[in-house]
Amino acid sequence: MTRTLAGHVGVRSVFVRSVFVRSVLLLAVAVGLVLGSAGSAAAHANLLSTDPAEGAVLETAPERVTFTFDESVIGVPAGIKVFDATGAEIASSASVDASRLFVDIDGEVPDGTLVVLWRLVSEDGHPIGGSLSFAVGAPSAVVDVSTTGADADTDAPLLLVAVRAIGYLGLLVAAGAAVFSVLFLPRDVGADTSRARLRPVVRVAAVVAVLAWWSAVPMIALYQLGLPASALTEWSTWTALAPAEYAVPAGVTLGLGLLVGALPARSAPGRARAALVLAGALVALAAPAFTGHTRATSPEALVMGVDVLHLVAGAVWLGGLVAIGTVLGELARGDLGGVVLARFSTCAAGALAVLVVAGSVLAWRIAGTWDALVDSGYGVVLLVKVLVALVAVAIAGWNRYSLLPRLGEASRSKDRRRVAALLLRSTRAEAGVLVAVLLVTGVLVDRSPEVDGAAGVASGAGVTEDVRLGDISAELTLEPLAVGPNTLTIAMVDDAGEPTEGYGAPG
Repeated sequence: MTRTLAGHVGVRSVFVRSVFVRSVLLLAVAVGLVLGSAGSAAAHANLLSTDPAEGAVLETAPERVTFTFDESVIGVPAGIKVFDATGAEIASSASVDASRLFVDIDGEVPDGTLVVLWRLVSEDGHPIGGSLSFAVGAPSAVVDVSTTGADADTDAPLLLVAVRAIGYLGLLVAAGAAVFSVLFLPRDVGADTSRARLRPVVRVAAVVAVLAWWSAVPMIALYQLGLPASALTEWSTWTALAPAEYAVPAGVTLGLGLLVGALPARSAPGRARAALVLAGALVALAAPAFTGHTRATSPEALVMGVDVLHLVAGAVWLGGLVAIGTVLGELARGDLGGVVLARFSTCAAGALAVLVVAGSVLAWRIAGTWDALVDSGYGVVLLVKVLVALVAVAIAGWNRYSLLPRLGEASRSKDRRRVAALLLRSTRAEAGVLVAVLLVTGVLVDRSPEVDGAAGVASGAGVTEDVRLGDISAELTLEPLAVGPNTLTIAMVDDAGEPTEGYGAPG
């Protein structure tokens, strides 16, 4: 029996090495995709124009101020405020129509500088904000600086980051351990005890996931809307959230509930039950793709599909490691340990290839450019995630190509238990590193892929050049100097400082 098992594991090892070679080739292709040229995915809403423009001087006060963005935005209750130069608030009302924000000025407007502070939610679920300044009559000599800053904190609170990470951890462990129980444990009665040990692991992980995903909803509301905790008692706070913020935890709950309900307590599941377990895992893992960066990145269907594959592969890997850590000690007492590990190793190699390719495609589409990978907060965190994941890959390689063959070649029960103990410790270390990857993912979800310091119309950024054309001086201004439409303004004056067109009127 020992020779048969060793030969079986040896054949599996050859096949796994073959899969590993293919994975390396896929990795090379993925790196090419990431490093290749790509247009910006523009997952974050950008302000394209305003009417009136930044710094404009008007003869009379406008009844309406219009902001135009490059994608649909979501209005925030009390997110729009209008101030005069002294800092006094002017009565106003706001409405959103797809990619445009309308601010109607309802109160009396004094001459001087006006400042409109705005806060909205981008399609990717991140808050965005800024300020617009213009003047009626003439600009004010002094403007209250407290009204000129952007009114949007785009950094997610640490508590929300932690809750997101716990939610992903519970989701991947519950789905992955359930899939392991159905697909990788033999239908032999000798594995019934292992199935019984895995079921409470799945149930606890599922409860943790559901609680974390629903607990994140009020935190997301406060983060997106920029409101204090007391606002949770107001109905408008909950109605301001996008439907997807409720649909995602509902999908996770539905999928995990189906999965837990269909998982047998001890014996091997029949085909119908096994299909329900796999269907529940797929529903739960697909739900997070309907919000966040993937929801706002084009082509939407492709990116969301890749994100689902990414989560499925992550669940198979992490959930499988947790399952192995739970049952390997027991399985190693007999011959089932090597068989189960050989089965899982083959699938884990394929999951690794999917993770590499899917992760690379997501980075390519969400970050959009190489600059975004190195000059944005999103890119820096993404690179940290890749480095941590590489540590997990290195441990996985040690497990698959060193410890697993040694387990298969062990001829005595004592040797199998010794190698199994070493493999168990290494597997737990691998799982621990993947948990660290999930913690980094919790930070990544709420990071913007925009390049740090990128300017937009909201801040009035641009570039100005002065040129001399004979007896005419010209000032050329290009703004906002950002991706999307830009405005070139040319102001020409003669030697006397009077405006000129640069040519004489026809006689």
